[in-house]
Amino acid sequence: MTEEAIEKENAAITKAYKELLRVSYTTLTNDDKKLIRSAFDVALDAHKDQRRKSGEAYIFHPLAVAKIVAQEIGLDATSIAAALLHDVVEDSKNYTIDDIERLFGDTVARIVNGLTKISSLKKDMDVSLQAENFRKMLLTLNDDVRVIIIKIADRLHNMQTMDAMRSDKQVKIASETLYIYAPLAHRIGLYNIKTELEDLGLKYTEPDVYFDILNRIKESKEEQDLYIKEFSDVIKKSLDKEQLEYTIKGRPKSIFSIRRKMVKQGVSFDEVYDKFAIRIIYKSEDINEKFLAWKIYSVVTDHFRPNPIRLRDWISSPKSTGYEALHITVMGPKGRWVEVQIRSERMNEIAEKGYAAHYKYKQASEKEDNLENWINKLQEALENPDTNAVDFVEQFKLNLYSKEIFVFTPAGELKSLPKGATSLDFAFSIHTEVGMKTRGAKVNGKLVPLSHELHSGDQVSILTSESAKPNANWLDYATTARARSKIKSALKEDKKRIGEEGKEILRRKLKQLKITLNESSVNELVNYFKLKTSLDLFYRVGIGTIDNTMLKDFAASRSNVLMSFIKNKISRKPHISKDELDKEEVTANYDSIVFGKEEEKLDYKLANCCNPIPGDEVFGFVTVTEGIKVHKKNCPNALSLQSNYAYRIMPAKWIDSTQQEFLAQIVVSGIDHIGLVNDITQIISSNMHVNMKSLSFESDDGLFSGKINVIVKNKTLLKKLLEKLKKINGIDKVSRV
Repeated sequence: MTEEAIEKENAAITKAYKELLRVSYTTLTNDDKKLIRSAFDVALDAHKDQRRKSGEAYIFHPLAVAKIVAQEIGLDATSIAAALLHDVVEDSKNYTIDDIERLFGDTVARIVNGLTKISSLKKDMDVSLQAENFRKMLLTLNDDVRVIIIKIADRLHNMQTMDAMRSDKQVKIASETLYIYAPLAHRIGLYNIKTELEDLGLKYTEPDVYFDILNRIKESKEEQDLYIKEFSDVIKKSLDKEQLEYTIKGRPKSIFSIRRKMVKQGVSFDEVYDKFAIRIIYKSEDINEKFLAWKIYSVVTDHFRPNPIRLRDWISSPKSTGYEALHITVMGPKGRWVEVQIRSERMNEIAEKGYAAHYKYKQASEKEDNLENWINKLQEALENPDTNAVDFVEQFKLNLYSKEIFVFTPAGELKSLPKGATSLDFAFSIHTEVGMKTRGAKVNGKLVPLSHELHSGDQVSILTSESAKPNANWLDYATTARARSKIKSALKEDKKRIGEEGKEILRRKLKQLKITLNESSVNELVNYFKLKTSLDLFYRVGIGTIDNTMLKDFAASRSNVLMSFIKNKISRKPHISKDELDKEEVTANYDSIVFGKEEEKLDYKLANCCNPIPGDEVFGFVTVTEGIKVHKKNCPNALSLQSNYAYRIMPAKWIDSTQQEFLAQIVVSGIDHIGLVNDITQIISSNMHVNMKSLSFESDDGLFSGKINVIVKNKTLLKKLLEKLKKINGIDKVSRV
């Protein structure tokens, strides 16, 4: 570079730095400015030899990210400093995290360290699924939520300056943005940034669609502006009469949202864009905010007829993101629908700046912040080691995009849940212990099943019992991540308890066969029954899948079972290795793949690119012409499939079909007598491994017949149940349909 070019670039850097200080949303003290200046100097030194793909000095990137953090998100000086330093440790050999802590203190160092950890994720070869990246990234919330907020700002600037990149890199980054960062920005309440990320994501994933809609918006802008002026002129006189201080402006629709509506509703651009939206922002003291919002509502509806089913009162019941506003849809001039958003200046700042503005207006006397609640719930789900990463992301996005419902407790307290939540979800939202002891639920005074879907305005009462406990069916009833996580943990504990009982049963039975229960004999039994762990063995003994006859067969063949097993393998595979043999022993019990939350059995093909085998962690991908293809989670193609086609991914897993539960119908008949039904139900309910689904009985001239639907884990258990029922006084016949 020439001296003149260097001088020009330095002047541009100085100008960008001064602009950063000038546009800061928060008022900066002298100490704040010193902190930001020190961070700028370190960043300038660390990146002095770096240039971006566009050719410009790298320092412009951290300056731009810091400006987004300062102006658009509105964070404090600590966050601005951390944004300036976010790439320093990763990109420079001259600075370590210890250096950052020494120079800027613990908080800035913690944030920078969190950002450095996120950046290193993409270089970790063991992490090939976007879902796992997402989950690990969210774990940094444990460090400081500002880590994620600065990362979103970093991603926004990268998306704004992606033109110099290769097209394949553009598509990959844009797909990841739509898959992860836009939903995350939405959840944290950064609506403006979320909208820009979505539009930029569409620009690079579907450029033809993006530019087509952009050009159509430009062509329609003049007509839109004229219509909004015509609408505004009608209500201005009335608003002025009320002596209100306000502004009215059009609310532009994002390109991404127009595209989404065109696809979802199957309509043209003109049909989507024919709906107008305006925003009325008014000045108000806190005490009058709600009153003035409804006064403005009254003025608007005096002039234009409202659509009663399109009223959204987010002032009385703010969204869980902190969003507050009054939304109404009215019939405007020329018979066109107009959505009117009514917000105070405070509400508008929260809508645009997210939680930074929420903190600014928050009073010490207010309840715990919604963001903290969300972080705690999210952390709980993240820290559950059994949570599958792909399941987690899908659940996160499902809960995120589904609209909220508001239901009441018996005491009248308002609870927010995602749309589609059930009475069981409500139980777990009150408290884990309430959820675990749920026996039933009442909605608006009527008894309902645990699977009953709740609606806004419902009053829900949970019936509990000390003897109640989760069963596998509850996973079909629960939709929220919190409830499902707790149920899975409880079922796992239940399996351990049954396993402990099974271990003692096995000890007694082996003693009769002159075999001691020890590590060696347990390993032999695990191999003999082709199981995975000792817990699987004890559990099967506990529920009766492995019975006396099977144990006698084991004892009889004990001396030569291992040799015959190895000979059989060697005769079929002369060059079998020890690793292959171990793999077969571990995975032999997996014999089927199931898909989705419902664990459905569907037709599928194994992908040739990674050739999954029983026991591998897998996911399903819905192809256009070949049905479902099953890939390993560390398949080379997994990353692109996850980022680009997340909506076609299906959670999947290998299962042992002997662990599945089955519905069986039992038919009984005999001589009727008082207490017979009670005798039958006692036999069934006293067996803790059988769940009774329904029963019906008929009596005629002293004879009875009945049908009982039960859920059992296996045939052996059903056989034992039939034998017990036959012994009841008065029963003549018992059979399985």
